[in-house]
Amino acid sequence: MASLRPGSPTLWQATCSIPLRPPMDEHVEADVCVIGAGIAGMTTAYLLAVQGQNVVVVDDGPIGGGMTSFTTAHLTDALDDRYYELERLHGAEGARLAADSHRAAIACIEDIVRGEGIDCDFARLPGYLFVPVGDSTKDLDREGDAVHRAGLSDVKRLEATPGGARLGPCLAFPDQGQFHPLRYLDGLAKAIERSGGRIHCGTHATSIVKGDRVTVQTEQGPTIAAKSVVVATNVPINDMYAMHTKQAPYMTYVIALAMPRGAVEPALWWDTRQSISEGASGDAPYHYVRTQQGKEEDFLIVGGEDHKSGQADDADRRFADLEAWTRQRWPQARDVRYRWSGQVMEPVDSLAFIGRNPGDEDIYIVTGDSGNGMTHGTIAGMLLTDLVSGRDNPWAKLYDPSRKTLSSIKEFAKENLNVAAQYVRDYAGPADIADTASLDRGEGAVIRRGLARHAVYRDDAGELHEFSAVCTHLACVVHWNPAERTFDCPCHGSRFDCAGKVINGPANSDLAPVTADAAADK
Repeated sequence: MASLRPGSPTLWQATCSIPLRPPMDEHVEADVCVIGAGIAGMTTAYLLAVQGQNVVVVDDGPIGGGMTSFTTAHLTDALDDRYYELERLHGAEGARLAADSHRAAIACIEDIVRGEGIDCDFARLPGYLFVPVGDSTKDLDREGDAVHRAGLSDVKRLEATPGGARLGPCLAFPDQGQFHPLRYLDGLAKAIERSGGRIHCGTHATSIVKGDRVTVQTEQGPTIAAKSVVVATNVPINDMYAMHTKQAPYMTYVIALAMPRGAVEPALWWDTRQSISEGASGDAPYHYVRTQQGKEEDFLIVGGEDHKSGQADDADRRFADLEAWTRQRWPQARDVRYRWSGQVMEPVDSLAFIGRNPGDEDIYIVTGDSGNGMTHGTIAGMLLTDLVSGRDNPWAKLYDPSRKTLSSIKEFAKENLNVAAQYVRDYAGPADIADTASLDRGEGAVIRRGLARHAVYRDDAGELHEFSAVCTHLACVVHWNPAERTFDCPCHGSRFDCAGKVINGPANSDLAPVTADAAADK
């Protein structure tokens, strides 16, 4: 098998290159400014543009360069958190609206693909929520009853998962979907521009100022004055506290294995494991699987092995566990061709936050993908288009970022206690390494310099890079992520590349550089 270094491209990045749009170089005015060119921002921009709104999209990276590049792109109404849990947290009507909104999101994507002629491998196909062989079917039966109460009456219970793999009893969800996410965004970008919208890459939004019009200030200097602003940056960059206590960041791992053409009937698969029932790490061994057709062979895309962001550094073990799990069930799988990890934001009550930013009238946010980022992002486009346009939407209350779900108080307390404990561990505990001499090329770590914590990285040429390890959001200490060569915040999910540049919020500025004196070994 070919060697796969950390930070290698995802399957999507390796098979699609979206042309960069030029950075903003002058002040512009618009009806709506969308910050973030991922699935949520681009869907919102498209739906607003085709109804005649003057839209400008800005992103500090390429289109789809954030977490949309790291998804496995399941389009499903079989949600990661069980429907019986949604009933507990949001009531029977809330669970029904959740099912309705995700089903509508798949239909919306299909309509856009057909209407705009986007070549993105969109397909309808079945999905199977299965019980691993030997596990109890109690939760599966409970979930079967709940999905029917939620209106998914076409979901069927099967005693064995179709397709030949030994997976166990399942619930069969018809008319699910999948696509190539970057090819889809490429098509959306072209459609936005045909409708008069503007897209600017390499344009970092530093602040949002409220007034008669909302003004977005960019790092490069130009500003955007808009009636409304949509913050679609995966994690909001315009709010320091409110939203970040209501969700938690988790890393998830993915491998893509080559398969003989036609060896596996296309489908989606998800297992029912959500608890820490196996593995020495104390993490959930949940798995999710799909297929993807390549030019000469197919791929089996397998994900799972999640853990809290910044709170584990055993990526190689997790990739190996994914591969072993896959080969036990699909022995015809060939080499692992791609592997990557991505970040999932888990809301304490299992549903995304989409709507007006708490306390604001003309600033809207979307966050909390809960492992269903492609459908949650599309729901955001549909819902925010209605809100910006002054129309009622039946999902608005369910996804309201200001909502308080009393039934989730236990989850809220658990996640925030974890954050508090992380501050104590990071500032009182030992550093990763004692000195930089032990740091190999391509490796990063956190080192103590007197009372300070510094992030250090030795590049492939042997040069050492050093900067503050204090996250620029709320001063948690970042941790090295060997899978992606990033420094990740274990508290609220901010991520920085190996040169300290911010690549994921809520932080919106880079790790601080250090002076030569401060960087000297002590």
